[in-house]
Amino acid sequence: MTRRGAFFGFLGALLLAAGVGAVPAKAQIDSDHDGLNDAVEERLLLKFEPRFMVGKLDCSTVPAEFKAGVTTPEVEAENGTIYGQVFPLKIAVGMRAEIHYYHLWRKDCGGHGHPLDTEHVAVLVERATADADWRAVYWYAGAHEQTVCDVSQIARASTIDAEDHGATVWVSPGKHASYLNEALCRGGCGADRCEKMTELPVAAVINLGEADAPMNGSLFIASAAWPLRAKMSQSNFPAGPVARLETLPVTDVAWFHAGRHPVQGIIARSSSTEEALAGGGRNTASAISVAGSSTGSALDTASESTGGALSSAGGAVKKGYRSTIHALGSSASHVGKALGVAPKTTPKKNEEEPR
Repeated sequence: MTRRGAFFGFLGALLLAAGVGAVPAKAQIDSDHDGLNDAVEERLLLKFEPRFMVGKLDCSTVPAEFKAGVTTPEVEAENGTIYGQVFPLKIAVGMRAEIHYYHLWRKDCGGHGHPLDTEHVAVLVERATADADWRAVYWYAGAHEQTVCDVSQIARASTIDAEDHGATVWVSPGKHASYLNEALCRGGCGADRCEKMTELPVAAVINLGEADAPMNGSLFIASAAWPLRAKMSQSNFPAGPVARLETLPVTDVAWFHAGRHPVQGIIARSSSTEEALAGGGRNTASAISVAGSSTGSALDTASESTGGALSSAGGAVKKGYRSTIHALGSSASHVGKALGVAPKTTPKKNEEEPR
C-alpha cells in the first residue's frame, strides 16, 4: 500500500469511529473542534430531543430564540426554540458523548424573579462500536441549580423509558425548573407546581457549539448576564452522583446532590429558626421510585434515610409530615447550615466517566 493509500485508509477509519460513513466532505466538518463532526452532533441532538411539558399560562410564554451574532442576550422571538450542545467523553472502550438541551427564557417570573433564565437537561449516550446504535445511559434534569432549593435529579435512562429517544421533561411554570417526573414537580421546593401543562411545540434545535467555539452565531454564550457559559463548561454526570444512583433500585430517580432536600413549600412559607428548617429536610438518596408504567398513582413523602422521598407504588397520598413547619433562617448561611448544603465541585468536561 502506498503512503497516500495508507493515509486515506487511516482517515476513513477515523471518520467511521466518529460515526460517519460515506458522507459529503461538508458533513465531516467539526465546527466547534471537540472531536465530533457536525453531522454526528446533529443526529444525536434530534434522536434524543426531549419532550418538554410547559405551563399553558407561563408568564414568560415559551423558551425564546436569541439574536445570532451579538454578544449580549437579546430575544429574537418567543417561539419554543431549544439550544443544544454535544461533546465526547473519554472512556477506555467504546464511545460516549454528553448532550445538553437548554431551554432559555426571556425571564424568570416566579418568586425572586429576574431577567433571562438559563435552564437545561442532559443525557449521557454511548455505543460499543462505530456501527452500533447510540443509546442513552443516564438523564439529568436541573432544578433550582446552585441554590439552597437545588433539587436536580439523575436517573438511569431505562428507569424513565428514555434509552433510544428523548425523555419527557416537566418544566415548572414561572421558575422553569426541570423534572424527570411530573410528581417531582410537586415535591420540589418553593412554589413549583406542574399544573395546566401542555407539550411544547419545538420550533428548532440549534447547536450552540462549545463555550470557546460557538456555532450558528451563538456569541451570547459568553455574556455575564447569565450562567450559560458555566453550564456548558461542566459535565452533569460526575462520578459521585452516578455511583450513588447505581446503589439504588433500578426503579429510582436519584437526587443529584446528596443530603437533605427541603420539603415543598418550606422556602416559600416559613419565616424563622434554622432548627425547624432542618427538621423539614429529607435526608434521602432517592427522589422518586417509578414502579411500573404509571408514576402518578401515589406519592409517599415520608421521611426515610434510605427510601424514596416520593413513591408511586401505592394508591393514596401519604403525608410523613403532619405538622405545619414555620421556619426559614434569617440569613443564607443559616439556611445552608440547616439544609447541610456545602459548596460542591463539579468535574470539567472530558474527564473519564464511570462505566
